[in-house]
Amino acid sequence: MRRHAHLSKLAIVLTLAVGLLTPMAANMVGAQAGASHAPLRASAAVTVAATPRPRGFGLPATGIRPDPVQIVRTAERIGRWVNVLVHVPRTLSAYARPRAGASQVGVVPAGSKYFGIPIVAWVETVSDDGRWGLVDLPYTWPRREGWIRLRGLTRDETRVRVEVDLSQHTVTVRKFGKVLFRAPGATGASSTPTPIGDYFVTDRVPFSGGSYGTFAFGISGIQPRLPAGWTGGNQLAIHGTNNPSSIGRSASAGCIRVSEATLDRLIPLLRYGTPVIVHV
Repeated sequence: MRRHAHLSKLAIVLTLAVGLLTPMAANMVGAQAGASHAPLRASAAVTVAATPRPRGFGLPATGIRPDPVQIVRTAERIGRWVNVLVHVPRTLSAYARPRAGASQVGVVPAGSKYFGIPIVAWVETVSDDGRWGLVDLPYTWPRREGWIRLRGLTRDETRVRVEVDLSQHTVTVRKFGKVLFRAPGATGASSTPTPIGDYFVTDRVPFSGGSYGTFAFGISGIQPRLPAGWTGGNQLAIHGTNNPSSIGRSASAGCIRVSEATLDRLIPLLRYGTPVIVHV
């Protein structure tokens, strides 16, 4: 876990084993490692920002849509436990150092991997002059971070943080640094372990049930070790499950499975940009 600084506020969800839809079910790494999930069919287009729709992008036949982005006013006072967030209006270049002329190490996309939801990025550190922010680059492997220019970006904040402990199979939610609750979760199987890293919520997607339960929080990571024959996507997420006996074990393709009761507690707390820290 790295040092964390000062800035602003926004909204949304938690951790799948891997992947969010082609529709979502096709692109989320499955609720069961090695399980085969048929792609969900689209019945309507998602119109978020001006991000192009990826090939095969769609919604379940129920017409379920991702939660809309919720923008809130920046708080004037920033305390120790505030996580700084920034809205990403366009693809942003990220650099190795917080200064002009530094080498580019990657980009922060304007939209989420499968749904094109406008990205709200967690800024882990702010430079001394306040002009640059250090962010973990979404959907990259190996994981890497880079500095982005903060000038002109809308800033928000959240006081909530999620910690996933792979060795204990637990999901812990903190606010102001204090534990709100801790719940058991299923993590990646030995052949498809959940990748360690600092991530943030990029998608909030409701479901009508099935392998992903009733809700999924897509996060900014991907699974580099997909099961053999996997044909879905590779985005990590926190989601429900129709196999509750797997919770508390290493059983998924990389996503984090939680109970419906845990989802009910997560939904009002996890806004877009909420930090999700996966560790052992």
